[in-house]
Amino acid sequence: MGPDTGPGYGMATPEVTTRILRRLLASGVHTRAERLLARMPPADIAPLLSGLSPVEIRVVIELLFRQRRAARTLRELPHEILAEVFNAVTDPRLADVIARLEIDDLLEMVEWLPEERRDSIVSRLPENKRAELEKADLYPESSAGRVMTTSFVALDEKMTSQEAIDSIRLLGGEDESILYLYVVDDQRALTGVVPLRRLVAAPPARSIQELMVQVPVTVSADADQEEVAELVRRYDLLAIPVTDVDGHMLGIITVDDVIDVITEEATEDMYHLAGLSEDDRVYSPAHVSARKRLPWMLLNLATAFMAAWVVGLFHDTIEQMVALAFFMPVVAGMGGNSGIQALTVITRGIALGEIEFSTGLRSARKEFTVGLAIGATMGALSAVIAYLWLGTPLIGVALFLAMLITMAIAGLMGAGVPLLLKALDQDPALGAGVIVTTFTDVFAFFSFLGIASILLDRMT
Repeated sequence: MGPDTGPGYGMATPEVTTRILRRLLASGVHTRAERLLARMPPADIAPLLSGLSPVEIRVVIELLFRQRRAARTLRELPHEILAEVFNAVTDPRLADVIARLEIDDLLEMVEWLPEERRDSIVSRLPENKRAELEKADLYPESSAGRVMTTSFVALDEKMTSQEAIDSIRLLGGEDESILYLYVVDDQRALTGVVPLRRLVAAPPARSIQELMVQVPVTVSADADQEEVAELVRRYDLLAIPVTDVDGHMLGIITVDDVIDVITEEATEDMYHLAGLSEDDRVYSPAHVSARKRLPWMLLNLATAFMAAWVVGLFHDTIEQMVALAFFMPVVAGMGGNSGIQALTVITRGIALGEIEFSTGLRSARKEFTVGLAIGATMGALSAVIAYLWLGTPLIGVALFLAMLITMAIAGLMGAGVPLLLKALDQDPALGAGVIVTTFTDVFAFFSFLGIASILLDRMT
């Protein structure tokens, strides 16, 4: 049973735990604060730091440093909160802390350091860490080389299973990420992979060559991290080896890194669809969020005036039948929703590798058909509601035709825009939401008021 840190610490909310921690720090009873922190995983400690003062953060980092847990805690922090932590820690201590990270986490942490302190902190890192950083900087952004870890277990293909187990024991638990054992030849080229469970269950004299899986799935260091995530998902891997052009092992990417990549890419797509910058987070200061969102809002304002201009073209028609204005938001709203639904389905399919451009046209036709079917249903229902409400068949007919056309075109646009962006080697989510919404709004107003104008002229 662990040390007593008081009742309810394990079940307390982050707010309650922060208050308890602050009281312990204020009382000067750092031993009890250290015991409290010792019982908490790094992922649970990280949120607590956002509620502490710089002085308190400095004390907590010191306590975590004694436990050799400071680096793992910093790794869990959003980079907006990291800035406050960096301000509370001296350069020598910060260098000592981040030097304990694996190269992939260290590389990310260095990128978040304040520019005016980065050179000073990096110069204090151990020589081997600086060399690894320089090597990792050679790889492109968002590539496998920048998210891989260089810590892995390599076995000689001439070993027996017992010799392999003995070599793992010699590591003394230093490598916590042993999921697969990588078999290499005399030139350190990867020849196979041995799952750990297969090694443990094998007879002692069984050779590694007999146990290994030949022709394993690998990625190059220059491969995009999305490609890595797709391979891990497709083949249900816990780790994937990274090799150079000659097949030599450079490192591995483990499933926890892949989860980070998936989260990052999903956030990027979500933000792009909504017209947001990736730097705009919950912890971001208000002035930063306002500055990041303003350009997209100005673009939305311009597109809104474009829609207003289209409405203005039918000023005379609206004057003759004011009731048309009641239903304009209905057509535009339904068209916009239909377009966003199609856009979401297609963007997801592209992100997961389910859609290549060769099958994209078929997907676009399918979304057009879906929009047509839903448009007919919603249009008919809207026409009935309009007739029962106002007793005017003209508006009902205009609603039906406009809804049918708008939702079909919206489905086509929702599929076509991301496919076109992909064909142009652009991010399919980049601005697609704004483009699709603008087009569907403009087309909805034009079709509804245009059809109503034609019908009204004929009736007159």
